[in-house]
Amino acid sequence: MNKVVDNADSAIHDVSDGAVLMLGGFGLCGIPENCIAALVKKGVKGLTCISNNAGVDDFGIGLMLQQKQIKKMISSYVGENAEFERQLLSGELEVELIPQGTLATRCMAAGYGMPAIFTPAGVGTEVAEGKEVRNFNGKDYLLEYAFDADYALVKAWKGDADGNLIFKATSRNFNPLMAMAGKITIAEVEELVQPGELDPDEIHVPGIYVHRIFQGSNYEKRIEQRTVRTKE
Repeated sequence: MNKVVDNADSAIHDVSDGAVLMLGGFGLCGIPENCIAALVKKGVKGLTCISNNAGVDDFGIGLMLQQKQIKKMISSYVGENAEFERQLLSGELEVELIPQGTLATRCMAAGYGMPAIFTPAGVGTEVAEGKEVRNFNGKDYLLEYAFDADYALVKAWKGDADGNLIFKATSRNFNPLMAMAGKITIAEVEELVQPGELDPDEIHVPGIYVHRIFQGSNYEKRIEQRTVRTKE
C-alpha cells in the first residue's frame, strides 16, 4: 500500500462537509499547518473539530473559525483566540469544553479500540451533566465515550514512507494519541525518509495507524507567548 501523497491538497481530497476531525498539537506546537491551510482553501463546512485548543485568530484552527467552517469545537480550553471566544459567547459555535486529561484519554481509548472509559475528572461539576456516574471502591467516576473521528490530522518531525512517525518535544502532546485514533490518519512531516532509515527505538507511532503521509513545507512554527525579551 502506497501511503505517500504529493501534498496537503491530495491528502485531504475526500474530507467533506460535516466531517469529524481530530487535529493534533498543543497550543501552536506541532499543529498540522499544511492540512489546515488546505482545508481553508477547500472551503469544507459544518466540521466538528477535536483539538486541545483552537490556535489563535490568524493561525491554525483560527483560520477555519474565521471562515465559519466549524460547527462544533471539542477542546479543553479556548486559548488566546478572540474569534473562538466571540463565536462561543454569541452562540454561533457549538463548544464542548472538557478536562484536558479526559480529552487525551478519550483519544487514547479510540486508538486502543475501547468504547469508553471511566474517569473521576468532572464528577460533581457541569461536565457530569447527563452522564452516567458509577461508584468504584467508594469513589465516583464518569462514563466518557471514546471519540469517533473520521480523520486525524497530525504533524510529526520525521516519518517514513510506511507511515512510522517520530514527534519532537511539545508536539508529542496529543499528536501520537490522535494518530492512533482516526478512521483515516493523515500525517504531515518535516522530513520524509525511506523505510528502514528511522531508528525503531525512536518511533512513537507505528505506521499501521497511518493511512496517508506527505512532506510538508513552509512551517511557521509560531510561538504563542514569548517568555523572553531582548535585554535592555
